[in-house]
Amino acid sequence: MKFGGSSVADAECMKQVASLVEAAAARGALVVLSAMGKTTDGLFVAARAAERGDLDLALSTAAQLRARHEESARALFDGAIPSELRTGLAMHFDALDVLLRGVAMLRELSPRSLDAIAGTGELSSTRVFAALLRARGLDSTWFDARDALLTDRRFGQARPNVAQFKDRVQSHLSPLVCPGRAVVTQGYIGATEDGLTTTLGRGGSDYSAALFGAALRVDEVQIWTDVEGVMTCDPRQVPAARPIARLGFAEAAELAAFGAKVLHPATIQPAVEAAIPVTVRHTFRPDGRFTTITADGSSGRIVTALAARGPITVLTVTSSRMLEQSGYLARLFDVFGRLGVSVDLVTTAEVSVSLSVDADAPLDRLLAELAPIATVEVARDRAIVSVIGERLKAQPGLPARVFTTLGDIEVEMISLGANEINLSVVVRKEIVGEALTRLHRGLIEVGGDA
Repeated sequence: MKFGGSSVADAECMKQVASLVEAAAARGALVVLSAMGKTTDGLFVAARAAERGDLDLALSTAAQLRARHEESARALFDGAIPSELRTGLAMHFDALDVLLRGVAMLRELSPRSLDAIAGTGELSSTRVFAALLRARGLDSTWFDARDALLTDRRFGQARPNVAQFKDRVQSHLSPLVCPGRAVVTQGYIGATEDGLTTTLGRGGSDYSAALFGAALRVDEVQIWTDVEGVMTCDPRQVPAARPIARLGFAEAAELAAFGAKVLHPATIQPAVEAAIPVTVRHTFRPDGRFTTITADGSSGRIVTALAARGPITVLTVTSSRMLEQSGYLARLFDVFGRLGVSVDLVTTAEVSVSLSVDADAPLDRLLAELAPIATVEVARDRAIVSVIGERLKAQPGLPARVFTTLGDIEVEMISLGANEINLSVVVRKEIVGEALTRLHRGLIEVGGDA
């Protein structure tokens, strides 16, 4: 059972989560928590302030976060924080203060230090929640995820050592997870073999849950959030969006990769490999609709959902050297590989290639490296709008319906995915909402089996 930051944002939210865990504990439950809502953002603010040498702001921000956790704890325990919880919170926030002082003294914020600072949120939220479960009479244990989730040293984007992780789970965690008990641990964080805290990247709590679930061979991985499952579109953009009852792993992965924020893209893979269903549920509407994602699942519709991601930047690379010259594209993409820049969409013509990259890609370095082999046009503030569905290539007339539905919206780039699941277009970022609204109305709200 993974609960995100909005699900554990305050004392009342935690009480609701505790009720859900109590109901599930008879089967044995591993509870994976994110930091309390907005805590990670606050920790990043504190870290950046320390890097600038503004120690007062860094420490005052940390103090506000400490006070928020203590306030929630007092609300949960009738004004008297249990001594064990008080000690645990003090340990984590005292360590945070030491880290911030060190960063401020050196005026240097390394990825290693930032991970140590960022992990404070998950360690603290799980301390509070585990104490709450014990106070409610539930057999519960706090487990430090870093004792099992061993990773490499890519701080900020760490990747697990799967073999070591599985061994640690079986020896350290599996004996604790049993019927009638809830074990509470952290999402997002892990540790190197020598004990340095690492993080899996923003949104990595979903990934943690899937990794733990696969290693424990659980019956189900539940992702509890603030929507009733995976939606046909972002409801903030399209209020008519509705939950999808069933999804295949491939569809869910495409939706996640192209902007559906309810799932972290890497969540899918551990569950796929272990053949474990993933359900996405609403924390505050537990009896409402939800989505079940399985390897062999299907929405049963031609167009399953829409997703959008942006801002992105589109680069159009032009050179007459492309014409009938083998190896040119290899040289071109070698530049992106050396700079660690991921490319999303690609279209080619005789002497040009258009491709999309994240808005924070190192454009100056890219342009400098590409200058000797091509001229480059840059279009900023664009977005990818994706139509996700089964066997899109096999649906006669579907591309025509897409472009007819978009009407007078200017499309700057088109890509039909090689896996037949994704048809994507690039538009200006400011008209994404209108594009999604039109496509949802024309392809999902009406149109029979589409």
